[in-house]
Amino acid sequence: MLRQLCLFILKLFGWKAANSFPYELKKYIVIVGPHTSNWDFIIGVLFRKALRLEKARYLGKKELFDPPFGFLFRWLGGYPVDRSKNKNMVEEVVKVFNEHEEFGIALSPEGTRTRVDKLRTGFYNIAKGANVPIVMVGLDFANKQVVFAEPFHPTDNQEADFEHILRFFRPIQGKFPEKGLGHL
Repeated sequence: MLRQLCLFILKLFGWKAANSFPYELKKYIVIVGPHTSNWDFIIGVLFRKALRLEKARYLGKKELFDPPFGFLFRWLGGYPVDRSKNKNMVEEVVKVFNEHEEFGIALSPEGTRTRVDKLRTGFYNIAKGANVPIVMVGLDFANKQVVFAEPFHPTDNQEADFEHILRFFRPIQGKFPEKGLGHL
């Protein structure tokens, strides 16, 4: 029932999936971009349910999961992480991957909704440390579609891997294109 509601809402607003997600993956990191608006989260949660991607979770600071609204963030696919300074986030998330048979997380490669001069490296280091592929997902507001790239495993050439990532994201227009990744 909830899936049907999500499909209806996406259709009502003209959104569609341009291609399909690689469902055969048991573990993966999804990087979603360009992240330019709070609407990205809403569209992402709707597609997560509509496309039956319940294995794909998102990371949130653990305080979000405290009462009174913590249940909502868990229900929407959130996974709490401790972001205090004495914790190594990459190691913590790699540990989570190693504790699960099936697990996926969705992150923004920018780490913020504002315009950036470079991508963050946490998602990349998590993928390398957990030995999981990266699936790039574009939220194309210009065409109202979500676009999935073929999964890839990070190599030992971070510069080439980031160029591969940017080649995918550069042409995709977020809700606010001026905050996107086209300039990188």
